[in-house]
Amino acid sequence: MRWSLLGPVQVTAGGRVLPIDRPQQRAVLGLLLLNADRLVSLGQIVAALWADDPPASARTQVQVCVSRIRSALREAGAADLLTTQGGGYRLAVRVTDLDLAEFTAAVERARAEEAAGRGAEAARLLRDGLALWRGPALAGATGAFVDAAAAGLDEQRLLAYERLAAVELGLGRFAATARTLRPLVAEHPLREPLVAGYLLALAGCGQQAAALRLYAETRRHLVDELGVEPGPELSGAHLRVLRGETPTEPSPAKPGGRPPAQLPSAPAWFTGRAAALRQLDALLPAEPTSDTREGGPCRAVVISAIAGTAGVGKTTLAVHWAHRVAHRYPDGQLYVNLRGFDLDGRAVSPGEALRGFLEALHVPPPRMPSDLPGQAALFRTLLADRRVLVLLDNARDDEQVRPLLPGSSGSLVVVTSRNRLTGLVVNAGAHPVTLDLLPPAEARELLAGRLGRGRAARDTAALDEIVRRCAGLPLALAVVAARAVGQPDVPLTALAAELRDTDSERLTALATGDPMTDVRAVFSWSYRALAADSARLFRLLGLHPGPDVGRAAVASLAGLPPARVGPLLADLTRANLLTERTSGRYAMHDLLRAYAWELCQDADPEVERTAARRRLFDHYLHASHAADHLLDPYRLARPAALPPPAPGVTVGDRPEHAWATAWFAAEHHVLLACVEQAADTGLDRHAWTLAAALTTYLDRSGHWPELAGAQRTALAAALRRGDLAGQALAHRGLAIACTWSGDHEAAHRHYQRDLELYRELGDDTGRAHTHLGVSWVLARQGRLRAALDETRLALDLYRATDYRVGQAKALNNLGWMHARLGEPGPALHCCQAALRLHEQTGDRHGAALTWDSLGYVRHGLGDHDQAADCYRRALALHRELGDRYDEAEVLDNLGNSLRAAGDLDAARRAWREALTIFDELRHPDADRPRAKLAAPAVPAASAGGEF
Repeated sequence: MRWSLLGPVQVTAGGRVLPIDRPQQRAVLGLLLLNADRLVSLGQIVAALWADDPPASARTQVQVCVSRIRSALREAGAADLLTTQGGGYRLAVRVTDLDLAEFTAAVERARAEEAAGRGAEAARLLRDGLALWRGPALAGATGAFVDAAAAGLDEQRLLAYERLAAVELGLGRFAATARTLRPLVAEHPLREPLVAGYLLALAGCGQQAAALRLYAETRRHLVDELGVEPGPELSGAHLRVLRGETPTEPSPAKPGGRPPAQLPSAPAWFTGRAAALRQLDALLPAEPTSDTREGGPCRAVVISAIAGTAGVGKTTLAVHWAHRVAHRYPDGQLYVNLRGFDLDGRAVSPGEALRGFLEALHVPPPRMPSDLPGQAALFRTLLADRRVLVLLDNARDDEQVRPLLPGSSGSLVVVTSRNRLTGLVVNAGAHPVTLDLLPPAEARELLAGRLGRGRAARDTAALDEIVRRCAGLPLALAVVAARAVGQPDVPLTALAAELRDTDSERLTALATGDPMTDVRAVFSWSYRALAADSARLFRLLGLHPGPDVGRAAVASLAGLPPARVGPLLADLTRANLLTERTSGRYAMHDLLRAYAWELCQDADPEVERTAARRRLFDHYLHASHAADHLLDPYRLARPAALPPPAPGVTVGDRPEHAWATAWFAAEHHVLLACVEQAADTGLDRHAWTLAAALTTYLDRSGHWPELAGAQRTALAAALRRGDLAGQALAHRGLAIACTWSGDHEAAHRHYQRDLELYRELGDDTGRAHTHLGVSWVLARQGRLRAALDETRLALDLYRATDYRVGQAKALNNLGWMHARLGEPGPALHCCQAALRLHEQTGDRHGAALTWDSLGYVRHGLGDHDQAADCYRRALALHRELGDRYDEAEVLDNLGNSLRAAGDLDAARRAWREALTIFDELRHPDADRPRAKLAAPAVPAASAGGEF
């Protein structure tokens, strides 16, 4: 079964188009498909078809249309997909069978691929999605709603083409972009983003004269027909062509990999704020010059501080404007929500924000400074002589922002805050932009844009009352608009009356000093319109620590199957009480989260709140332990088996290593918040076991300050419960974090306490893990003999407990340290013994590391051919496992042995492969193969062993 909206409205089954031919039938089918899997009342259909002027026979006509659609579906054996429920109709549609859902999913996946730096895949997805269009949306349907709905869908199509053009221009595909945009510009000659993209594509193809003629013609039309000059995007593209800055071939990758593109999606609805936009536009120079790129003098960094009350639209304005000017900052766009006013008070620290930025700029964990001054200095260094847009959203105060500012560059920083950030204005030269409540005219324009101008014009008095009741606050207006759009058959006078009757006095203002009384009345009004299940879910989401939440976690929080929670999430999203930031991940404005939390305290008994939190933490606990096991199946010091999850918890399947990495990347901020919240609410075992599950990911990704913070909370929780095993795991995590931060003495203290705890527990395997950790700290201090002694202690304990995984790791460590000390005999013996054990236990990653150690030993003995064979064995395993860094390191070592064996050509091939991978990872070890490739040829005779 194939359902189509992106062109003629039709249904195809078995390769045959079903006989739903009349315009009115197609309109009813189109309306049901636009609301797939949702109940659409008979009154809503009547209002959609005839607006305020339905005929006397309207209901009968709708029933006849539904009957004809059902009859056509019956011919295909699918009549049960269209059901009658409670005075309305529901059409059951699988997402993969509806072209609109496929198109939307393709655009969302493309956005994710683009953000990850995979432009070619993003372009492919966008082209695949656009290929689903067969003509104008909702073609062949007739009804009052059709024109507006079709225009909205066609707008999505044009936005996708604009995104495709931007991506393909970035890939240097100028000819393809020109072919794509030519007919679109002819159809929409005054749509500036399309014209700007076409202009740059023409210039990229060497047709600068045609590009300049296109600009002149478009400008003339804009001035003559609309009385406006071209906007920043089109005028900026024009200046780039004039200055010859448009490349004629794909530009080489900038140092540090693909520029980050972290801006959230542009707001779908934006209106007004003309004065604020003019203030922001005035901050920009006429157009960036090439001085910054070529190492010339740098302009001072431009900083704008957008301030205003909660819900006034600061983020919407900032993101809208950032998208308008993003093309002027080709070295990337960085974004962070600093969460300065979250209810739980856990704002994002400057260090956490900087680490996220440095990761986006491709700084590998080994190069990540552990202290805030070092991170800030590296950030300023990386942005020097680059043009980057930095959006710092929801800042608490000057101190949170100051470390995140670039130094001297052509970059732009936009900060939003409820506070005025006076210190930033005085000390950093920020330009203040203060947002007030929307004036009545702009508020009416916002509502009219959402409701449709015809509906808004029919009752201007009611529209004005809604604007007054919402106090001109955009967040409140958006909530009202969502309710009104979902009830097209309800007149605006009725909606205004409901708002008027809402008892706002019983709602206390939030503890922010904001004038929230009327706004909270709007929230209450929208909340009371929810069905009971959706209202319960809204309240429970107030218990989630944020910043966003996945569908499985929501299902666990509510104690419902994921299939049942999906429609509830859709209800909350339609009501503008929830936002689907990316596919399957939802976020809530902090004011709404605070309101939901208060409702939950009032309406849901404490026993139910506790049960909901426990289900939520159970979900994260089981999911994180499964992901941790996939990251490192042979991890040492793993927590004991978990108790079964509470009833109603969604755990789900955990497919593969790649899933685990992506899951932790998406969830680790949530997990860190859950560690704190679990400890705060008395769920101490959840706190320390969840922190333990985070250790591997946080360690490998270089989030050592976060690792230390989580483990300190875990240690306090385990101490409260007197849980010795939990204390030991927390001390181990703290020791790891201290080792990477360079505080070796603190690491030794934590490991010493670990040894005491494991001795008290009678856990010899735990003691062995700890001795191995101590040896690692000693090796980093250069104390290799002492490290050998600790490793031997670990090996003896592993043998006493018959723990062969640990024995193999300890033996490999011994072999490596003997080799570093110039003792090839013991090194070879230990590595061979380790390899046998790895093969018995199935630890292929351990085996790969040991083959690498053996190669190092053989190379030192002068057995270069055997060394190369060992390295090739290690290389094959690393490639099977997808361990890219280890693959590059082995290739570099292999090149050394091949050169020593006299095969310089093969050595250079290995070094080139290693360099390619290191550069892809943006790892500083790339300097090793790069130096070897740049050096003159070294005769084999002079490249001897190392022992």
